[in-house]
Amino acid sequence: MRKAFASGLLAIFVLAGAAMLLSACNTVAGFGEDMSAAGQAVGNSAEKVKNGM
Repeated sequence: MRKAFASGLLAIFVLAGAAMLLSACNTVAGFGEDMSAAGQAVGNSAEKVKNGM
């Protein structure tokens, strides 16, 4: 009984998380923009660390 409940609860959380992620970028182009912004943030952080050394 507990295992079935835990599995159901996990499924609900996974679906809710996927819905939030997918609603954040409504299109494939939006997803590409999000990934580009994330890449730029990582690059900027790397440059800051590099220049600080």
